[in-house]
Amino acid sequence: MTTDLLPALTAHVTATAHASPRTCRCTTATLAAREDATVVRHAGTVAKAHAPDADPTELPLRLTVATRLPGILLPPLTPTPAELHGRLVTHWPYGTPVDPDDPDAAPWEAAASLLARLHRTPAPTAVPPMRGPAKAAHAIALLHTTAPHHPATAPVLQAWAALPPWARGEVPMPDTATLCHGDLHLGQLVRHPAPDGPWLLIDVDDLGTGVPAWDLARPAAWYACGLLAPDEWHRFLTAYRAAGGPAVPSGGDPWTALDVPARALTAQTAARAVTKAVVAGRPLDEVEQSLVDACARMGSVRPVTPSG
Repeated sequence: MTTDLLPALTAHVTATAHASPRTCRCTTATLAAREDATVVRHAGTVAKAHAPDADPTELPLRLTVATRLPGILLPPLTPTPAELHGRLVTHWPYGTPVDPDDPDAAPWEAAASLLARLHRTPAPTAVPPMRGPAKAAHAIALLHTTAPHHPATAPVLQAWAALPPWARGEVPMPDTATLCHGDLHLGQLVRHPAPDGPWLLIDVDDLGTGVPAWDLARPAAWYACGLLAPDEWHRFLTAYRAAGGPAVPSGGDPWTALDVPARALTAQTAARAVTKAVVAGRPLDEVEQSLVDACARMGSVRPVTPSG
């Protein structure tokens, strides 16, 4: 992130929220400050500076989907991005996020129902492919570059190599019609209108058409790794099926559809964990090691696919 982007984005969102920003006494808060996204809130307006490589032709298409599906996705305040310091910037109404300190209140049913509705809804405009596999491939490439000799790297790469080419982003996905979020986790939900409106999905950066099971893969992977309680996984899966979600069979074993995406998300998350630890010069923590251990187990068992 360039050193002058954050203050520039703060001034930008203040000016967007109010006609006379110099007389405004509203609170401004930085919600995220990463290389791939800087997000600033001023009063009820949120401005997001997208990744430097965000495609200027694809992002407006994703914004159009959010505009046309207001009961599923949080609609942007403006239908087209602005440009600031060479970055595409979008504007959104503020919504109340999931409280990370209250896991018992995690909205697993709402997340599942929203996903099911998204997956059942035809794309209202042409959109590019969902970016999940491409992002996973990027995490693996970064692991190659950053930590080629780390002892945790080999099992992650072995698990990754066992996946089919589509899950590694090497060929098109087998589903090119289903609308997907592309990066589902609980941080991608907010209540709007704040503070207690209905839950909506946010963050359209990875939205597109593809394999809908990818959107269930992160909670599935965490459950398989022992990092998500069985009750929470059951709540999520049951709500998705009850809402008619097409990513998994309506009954029976869901893993024929989930196994490959869950493996891919496990390898991606483990790759990011190892890379982060190496850059910080520290050992893996307990959660990170559990992800690497899961990759080691995966490498010895052939992935399950719907065709066997």
